[in-house]
Amino acid sequence: MKMRVYVWLWFFVSVLPIKMTYAQDGQVRKAAAYPLITHNPNFSIWSTNDVLTEQATEHWTGTEHSLTGYIEIDGVMYRFMGKETPQYKTILPTNDDAKTRVKYAKNGQLGDWKSLDFKSEGWKEGELPISDNKVSSGTFWNSDKIWIRREFSLDKIDLNEPLFLKLHHDDNIEVYLNGELVFKRDGWNNRFDYFDISSKAKNLLKTGKNVLAIHLKNTAGGRFLDFDLVKKVQDDKTNMPVAKQTSIDVHATQTVYTFDCGTVGLTVTFTSPLLMDNLDLLARPISYISYDVVAKDGKKHDVKLHQLVSSDIAVYMPEQTVESRVYSDDGISILKTGTVEQPVFQKAADDMRIDWGYLYVAAPSGNDVKQFVSEYEGPSSKVNKRDTHRGKSLSLHTEFSLQNVGNTPVRRFLCLGYDEVYAIQYFNHDLRPWWNKEGNLTFESQLHAAVKDYEKLMKQCTDFDKSLWHRVEQAGGEKYAHLCVLAYRQSIAAHTLVEGPEKEVLWLSKENNSGGFINTVDVTYPSSPLYLIYNPTLLQGMLNGIFYFSESGKYPYPWAAHDLGTYPLANGQTYGEPMPVEESGNMLILTAAIARAEGNARYAEKHWKILTQWADYLAKEGLDPKEQLCTDDFAGHLARNANLSLKAIMGVASYARLADMLDLKETAVRYRKIAEEMAKEWLVLAHAGDHYALTFDDPNTWSQKYNLIWDKVLAFNLFPKEVIDTELAYYIPRINRYGLPLDSRKNYTKNDWIVWTATLADNPETFEKLIEPVFRHVLEGPTRVPLNDFYDSTSGIRENFKARSVVGGFYMKLLSEMWDK
Repeated sequence: MKMRVYVWLWFFVSVLPIKMTYAQDGQVRKAAAYPLITHNPNFSIWSTNDVLTEQATEHWTGTEHSLTGYIEIDGVMYRFMGKETPQYKTILPTNDDAKTRVKYAKNGQLGDWKSLDFKSEGWKEGELPISDNKVSSGTFWNSDKIWIRREFSLDKIDLNEPLFLKLHHDDNIEVYLNGELVFKRDGWNNRFDYFDISSKAKNLLKTGKNVLAIHLKNTAGGRFLDFDLVKKVQDDKTNMPVAKQTSIDVHATQTVYTFDCGTVGLTVTFTSPLLMDNLDLLARPISYISYDVVAKDGKKHDVKLHQLVSSDIAVYMPEQTVESRVYSDDGISILKTGTVEQPVFQKAADDMRIDWGYLYVAAPSGNDVKQFVSEYEGPSSKVNKRDTHRGKSLSLHTEFSLQNVGNTPVRRFLCLGYDEVYAIQYFNHDLRPWWNKEGNLTFESQLHAAVKDYEKLMKQCTDFDKSLWHRVEQAGGEKYAHLCVLAYRQSIAAHTLVEGPEKEVLWLSKENNSGGFINTVDVTYPSSPLYLIYNPTLLQGMLNGIFYFSESGKYPYPWAAHDLGTYPLANGQTYGEPMPVEESGNMLILTAAIARAEGNARYAEKHWKILTQWADYLAKEGLDPKEQLCTDDFAGHLARNANLSLKAIMGVASYARLADMLDLKETAVRYRKIAEEMAKEWLVLAHAGDHYALTFDDPNTWSQKYNLIWDKVLAFNLFPKEVIDTELAYYIPRINRYGLPLDSRKNYTKNDWIVWTATLADNPETFEKLIEPVFRHVLEGPTRVPLNDFYDSTSGIRENFKARSVVGGFYMKLLSEMWDK
């Protein structure tokens, strides 16, 4: 397909990106992890290395979701994307149905149960895997201990090849081969690991009958076992040259790499067109990989591009069988894969990958495009190519033959998409993704739209990236802009957009790496600035389900709920306890913020009864909160929390503002006076001389008062400016290398709250002093994951959390500047 000239020129336009140029061996870090494919919690792929070829690409949870790319120039192959992971092949005979059968017992065993000659007639027979998940395939196990025997026969043995135990276990395990212990480990792993047992096993294996015997003990949490004996598969990629990465640019919607491939230059661009003013586009789960190739030596070169996409993107665990096929649809060549099982909504957890729905890889078809499915990674034509294939960890290959590439740049692009079929279960309603909310569209229709829109979207994304950078740089400087750019795709990709049963917008977050809860209110709260700026309808979509939960009577308490369930099941709160002041304050503040963004209080009017209930609760219980959790629940329960009290005051003031906008003047005056009186009492209760305390009963404590930001941003003006000045002056000497601690208890911090605290400052110097360490953490923090928001402010070590939507809170400074004007 020929692209217009301006599409190629797009890459060369100066867009003020986060940019670096370097040699391959002297890397300059710009992010802990780089966004590649970013749509929702199920379809979110990252590079956790500064060089695209140094590591396999990953799902946000850390599991490999491999994208591997090769460029072939005049017959010489270079790898430019991803890293080949070792391939293994079982040495054990398999059944025609590809299911592994074992014998097992759940009671203590007498005799030599692990020996080859043991008689196991009384044992039960089952299939691997063995787990306590009733809805998964395999064998159910819920006891504390289990004994397993897997008998097999071998026709021949090659003792010269290393032998590996392929093992996924939870938790303490002992593995015996023909009666002898070959592996023992306490604890668990959450995916397959490969353990070299050659030295112990080579003298134990024999031709004919053998047995693997396992004792597994559960001590905590879940139960799981799957295992095999495997050897490495040799391939032809070991000594393949690696393209030299020369630069990387990170934009709000795009990540761009450039490579030196000898006589040819290559640019690879990952684009997720997450433009929030168009919900249909935002919800279209298709990203682009663009390839631009140009000769460097003035000569013509025969060039081929090979893009491999792993079918593991469509599974929860790599041991799941998938079915893949290649086909054409009206000018588009398509690869499609998904699990054979298709267990829709049968899993809800934090560390989870989707294993229902289908992954698509598509490109405009033509004589220069070939697609096929193979069993192993690699661009070699020697692999067994098939149009359809059923197996595990398959590779979906796309090959572009560019033929004679010279001084004129040549571009090709690929679409990667994911059809969840059903995305969210909402109070027992199975909801389809937004793009197919009526259930009348095919995913092929979305692929056709993506191909048709390619040129237009490349320009729109470039224009948006330029605009966003300019706005945030003007608001807070280059380092602040850096943080905002890195946060943009991450925050959006932690949500899913669906339409509710009443045709309402539902923009539902997953609390990534901190419980997996869906639509957590105190995750919505910090992420809100991004959505208030770019589309307040999305913030409504984050509140709608919580309003419904209370208004329907399903949540019968006088305060707001914490969450709606565990993603993707939004059937009611699953967090262990309420956060009454926290969540009620959040809902009131955010509703007032929506009214400020939209210039009217119509949204609040629809929910006035429940807002009144929450405001009354805060007026009664919020000033001096009883012992309870707040959003910083990792710090534990706390009574008389001064920052939580501020949230209650801001919540009551928000209700007064909404009443005023609805022309309920008497109500507005009454609740404004309540907020004013609460603020006066707070000043006395929290005062600790040169600062304001963490708790009202201990003046020797302190904390970031980030909830005060709404007094400034929503112009409540309840607190004297001296309060903020006093707090900021107290914070500055306490800033550590990677940020201001959250409070006086420990050195840990939250970078979203630091940005809110920094936004309290009226002068750029103070703002920059607080932002600088957060920026430094991005460049130096020891943990390579998508932005983590909770870490030690001295060491930079991640305490917990990654890939969360809360980094949308980085946009608070921009929001403040916008509304101040």
